[in-house]
Amino acid sequence: TSSIKELCLEKILLQCIIQSRTLSGADAINALRPFYFAVHPDFFGQHPKEREVNENSLKRLNGYLENLQKPGFRSFKPTQLTFYVREREPNSSNVQESFSTSGFRAVSFTLHTRDLLSTVLDILNSCSLSTEHIQSLNVNSQPHKEAKSTQNRPIKWDKTYYSFTGFKDPEEDLEQAQRVETTLTSWLDDNEASAVKKLKKSLPLRKELERLKNELSHQLQLSDIRWQRSWGIAHRCSQLHSLGRLVQQRPEVLKNVKGRTVVFTDRSGMSAAGHIMLGTMDVHHHWTKIFERLPNYYKLQKRLLFLEDQISQLLGGIQVIYIEELQPLLTLEEYYETLDSFYNKLLDSRLRFHPHSLRGLQMILESDRYTPSLHEFGHFTIPTVCDPATLQWFIVAKAQEARENLKRKEEMMITEKELIGTSTEKFSLDRLYKEPSVSSAQMINCCKRLLEESLPYLQGMHLCISHFYSVLQDGDLCIPWNWKS
Repeated sequence: TSSIKELCLEKILLQCIIQSRTLSGADAINALRPFYFAVHPDFFGQHPKEREVNENSLKRLNGYLENLQKPGFRSFKPTQLTFYVREREPNSSNVQESFSTSGFRAVSFTLHTRDLLSTVLDILNSCSLSTEHIQSLNVNSQPHKEAKSTQNRPIKWDKTYYSFTGFKDPEEDLEQAQRVETTLTSWLDDNEASAVKKLKKSLPLRKELERLKNELSHQLQLSDIRWQRSWGIAHRCSQLHSLGRLVQQRPEVLKNVKGRTVVFTDRSGMSAAGHIMLGTMDVHHHWTKIFERLPNYYKLQKRLLFLEDQISQLLGGIQVIYIEELQPLLTLEEYYETLDSFYNKLLDSRLRFHPHSLRGLQMILESDRYTPSLHEFGHFTIPTVCDPATLQWFIVAKAQEARENLKRKEEMMITEKELIGTSTEKFSLDRLYKEPSVSSAQMINCCKRLLEESLPYLQGMHLCISHFYSVLQDGDLCIPWNWKS
């Protein structure tokens, strides 16, 4: 009877193996194409906060998918993800063009499946995307015919199967995981060792990055070197090495960069904030052209500042500003066109504001909004298409509230800086920082609650306040600002 039991068990295990291999990694990527088009950060250029959330969630999703493909990988924990999903456009047959560039919705879901096919189906269904195309994929590349009838139906074994074989019951695991909500201490318990290992591995590269950055900043007399995206340390080092080689090969083209900030980003040019943008996918030839064009960029920047001043005079002295953290990354040319169009609209409308009546107030221009708003930090967000009469009424009506918000912003910035310093010192952190999508109010709330805890795990670590739990590739610990104790 023992040999019969062993034979039955082997047959059961064979069926499990067949089912878990019904979708290859390449098939999974292909099946998720509509999902990637709906959430890819590159389509959220006008929405920096949503773009960053999707970037972080994609990193964690890719890690989950990679783990599914590792042979013998068993340690699965439910992974909660949030994506901003672009709304579908009706009557469009092209997958890439069928998604809107303006409308989107937030979708949150938890992954707990242990095979690629179920995971892909879960993702698509959670985002209300069609799964019909999966039927046309060759999802069963193994020559076992019996798998076809079960490829979309997970095997549900009787509880006695798990007690007999000693295997874990996935349903029981999931129920227990859902009952026990992730807490800060439990997550740190589970992930501290992994973070320490990655951090130690990254330390030599971190030192090299700091050396290269200081060397180039001093050599070119730059104000700063920054990165638009959260690239890994190795990636950043290679970008600085590339800039260093250009300095050696063409030192004459870099004579106009003194006092400027260089930002490594997706495209080359000059940003609306006046920073030199170096596209990470561009070759030296493109970078050289940007450096050669700098004198012309500086002339355009002077015209842009004059245009901002003219708009300010027409609007009672309110200051037109550009906030990198809250606005899309625009080139100098794009921002100049936006300002010029808005200025001409104001001239045509013949609005009348009392001179200097709005001095001390601030506003930003956005091309993807239709109604004006007042930000918690005190600046007005004004759509370029805003009706001039509506604009005038809104600014005048909200002027006092804007001044109060600006004053509160200064107080919050001071409080936030103090709490970051106190938290860094108490926990002996190497670094404490936040993602741009985390507001000052959220950061203050997070730090105040952290200071009430005893967290020896954090000594010497790099802690990032985010919206999710994750360990970055270089060992930074990311925790949500609203973590549970």
